[in-house]
Amino acid sequence: MNRREIILCDPAATTRLGFLLAGALRTGDVIALSGALGAGKSVLARGIVLALCPDEADIPSPTFTLVQTYEPADGPSLMHFDLYRLESAEEALDLGIEDAFVEAVSLIEWPERLGPWLPRGALRISLAPDDSSPEMRVATLEGGPRWHPVMDQASSLFTE
Repeated sequence: MNRREIILCDPAATTRLGFLLAGALRTGDVIALSGALGAGKSVLARGIVLALCPDEADIPSPTFTLVQTYEPADGPSLMHFDLYRLESAEEALDLGIEDAFVEAVSLIEWPERLGPWLPRGALRISLAPDDSSPEMRVATLEGGPRWHPVMDQASSLFTE
């Protein structure tokens, strides 16, 4: 598994990372977004959704609905899961997450709640505050060979 660490100077940079990722997504891809509350997971997810569905006026966090589904004009469905409120990994199965892993693109906030059911091929992105500024985030991207080109591109675009 390859790993890259990039600095996102503000929420707009986090959104731009989402746009970059959106350009590489295809059916069956899973993006696993980790980080504390307020770390920027939903900002990154909204960037991906907005890039693929530019006509979406409202892109809510699925904190209470648990899943939001989007239908891009071109490409597979996009399913945005927020697993924060789940008490067990089995509850994710009731959301249709296994089908999404095959038939859609999956954005998963709080993927650690899936335990062993998180696909090995997922791109894992961990967001954390940077001590130098309240708006800055450190994004750690980890993924297998499928993700190396997009990780390289992100590293070259987001430099200190």
